[in-house]
Amino acid sequence: MSAHANPGVNDVLNEAKSYIHDPASLALIEKAANYATEKHAGQFRKSGEPYIIHLINVAYLLATLKCGPKTIAAGFLHDVIEDCGVSHDQLAVEFDSEIADLVEAVTKVGALEYKGKDDPEYQAANHRKIFIAMAKDVRVILIKLCDRLHNMRTLQFQPEASQRRIAAETLDVYAPIAHRLGISAIKNELEDLSFYYLNNEEYHRIAHLVEAKKTERDAAVNKMIADISAMLKEKHIQFRIFGRSKHLYSIYNKMIKKHKRFDQILDLLAIRIVTDTELSCYEILGYIHAAYHPIPGRLKDYIAMPKTNMYQSLHTTIIGVDGKIFEVQIRTEEMDAVAERGVAAHWRYKEGTRYNAKEEQKEIEDKLSWFKNFATYSSEEEGNTSASEYMATLQHDVFEANVYAMTPKGRVIDLPNGATPVDFAYRVHTDVGHTCVGAIVNGTMVPLDTPLETGDVVEIKTRKGSGPSEDWLKFVKTNQAKNKIKAYLTRKETEKKEERIDEGEKLLKDELVRRGFDPKEYMDKKRLENIFHEFRVSNYTDFMYGLAVKSINPTSVCEKLTNQKGRVSEDEALQHVLNREVVHKGVSANGLIIPGIDSMKMSIAHCCMPVYGDEVVGYITKGEGVKVHRRDCPNIKAARGRLIDVYWDEGNPDRTYECDVILEAKDRNFLLTDIVNVVSQCRVTMETVNASVNHESLTSVIKMTLRVRDLDQLTNVMANMCKVDSVLFVERETH
Repeated sequence: MSAHANPGVNDVLNEAKSYIHDPASLALIEKAANYATEKHAGQFRKSGEPYIIHLINVAYLLATLKCGPKTIAAGFLHDVIEDCGVSHDQLAVEFDSEIADLVEAVTKVGALEYKGKDDPEYQAANHRKIFIAMAKDVRVILIKLCDRLHNMRTLQFQPEASQRRIAAETLDVYAPIAHRLGISAIKNELEDLSFYYLNNEEYHRIAHLVEAKKTERDAAVNKMIADISAMLKEKHIQFRIFGRSKHLYSIYNKMIKKHKRFDQILDLLAIRIVTDTELSCYEILGYIHAAYHPIPGRLKDYIAMPKTNMYQSLHTTIIGVDGKIFEVQIRTEEMDAVAERGVAAHWRYKEGTRYNAKEEQKEIEDKLSWFKNFATYSSEEEGNTSASEYMATLQHDVFEANVYAMTPKGRVIDLPNGATPVDFAYRVHTDVGHTCVGAIVNGTMVPLDTPLETGDVVEIKTRKGSGPSEDWLKFVKTNQAKNKIKAYLTRKETEKKEERIDEGEKLLKDELVRRGFDPKEYMDKKRLENIFHEFRVSNYTDFMYGLAVKSINPTSVCEKLTNQKGRVSEDEALQHVLNREVVHKGVSANGLIIPGIDSMKMSIAHCCMPVYGDEVVGYITKGEGVKVHRRDCPNIKAARGRLIDVYWDEGNPDRTYECDVILEAKDRNFLLTDIVNVVSQCRVTMETVNASVNHESLTSVIKMTLRVRDLDQLTNVMANMCKVDSVLFVERETH
């Protein structure tokens, strides 16, 4: 690798003076340089150079990015807290709190408990600190990028194992950040330097191939530049034109990912044209296409559709008069600056305006669509997930994103391959995801598990009070959506259980009183904890919830608590049941328990068709044993004398129950198809279906028999059917 000449403090000041003219701002930079020189006196790098050389290089790189004076000052000072024993408060007194905060944030990014350099959790924790710091203030990551770039430029002084570890981290973390922030100048150099240390043999092979063709390539590029220049001068268009070289790692990447030989990389011969206006960009494109043959499918308009890192340019690939292929990029001066320096160019220091870090950070979030999602995610997940989970989410959801869909207002949402409207909804906002009930893609209603493609315009339909379905976890692709859905379902489940604690306590209390025991003595929480394992629960909330929903029998609980067990003879069994006297339990094939009866004919009532989880009651028939009804079944309202308590045994995943459902909707094409699709997506079996149309009211009535595991699954599929366009209501049918 070619060596870079070290700048001095005066070089930093001269670079800063090209855009900073305020004497006080320049004096601040110089003060920071002097302070760093004093504090780091006597410290040396592994190269043997004084440590201040590294700090000067970092400050110089920040100045070339046109950063503000406080950012450059923080570049000089970024190691004084870690290496010189200077506190945040001391730095704030010497300079100001903003500079001290920046230096502290940069310090925290690298300040970790040592766990071993090869420890994945150590690496992930380090990376998470980098991203969370960037989400809070993008200037922190600009300083870290410049710090890492100079460290990579001097990596030859590190041991070989450290070289490979640092280069791998740079390629995995820092280069993608630079790319996402649009700073291609730093991104390209970081990639090439990492490539040099990670795959030296391939680096030199490609460098040799490039060098071998250099004379021929330069001659072809210079001739094309001359021809295009002559043409544009005739048209009186303002422009500057030059050839550009492809960096080595990019060539290697294309050869590997696209399985191409070196001579098949089309844009090795590359020309860039920079003009003054957007209109001129399109004019130049028209003239070039008129003069040369463009290759079909290779025109990309990143001006009309900027990349998510704000990159804008026109790209076209043409065939020259001698048959050589050229990639031509056309852009304005401002676009060129953003292409090279990205976020640093767009928010370059503007003298005479009052800098506000929070306002700038907000503007970055508004301009960089991915950054807003990233910043929100980093804020919400800080401390809520492990470092490795956080990094896996960013790696998959942000760095591997290559599908760019849009909201109806034109906001670009970047997603990984296979992402669905639900993933899109959660990227827009957590609440949009939670209340999502449907999606319209390019003007057409689509199922929520439809994979999105680049260019899709997605409108999310929401409804207050609705929530995510557990089935969404089967098709969402982003870790962000998965984490949000899981958190919501866990919270709701906890809330649901907590709401029924009182109900469970009352059932147990009543049963103890009925048996002649003092509830205060037996409902002590510590005493109850001793029997939790008997009912396969681990905490008080789950225990009381089980009692409330009848999955735990209060009779059994009382027997365990009091060590007393009622016994009856077979001859007395039916009389005990009629008198509601509780004895040991028997379980039917349907998973139902009749207290006191080990064997009695028992079946599900066909009128209301209860499923596991419903509140149920038994009706003693004449000659047909016990029929089990839902407690709210209208057919048993007048039969109180023949009703007995019936409970569900613990759930069995192999058991399923039939249930009749009726749905009414405004009639339309494909209504039945959409309903069947929803049932299928919810993993529910449809036994029968019958649809009829009322031509006067233009409504459809669909009756179906579903087979479900339990009440939760039934509730879920009915809720999802309610979300289908034109559906008016869905309810269980009682005969």
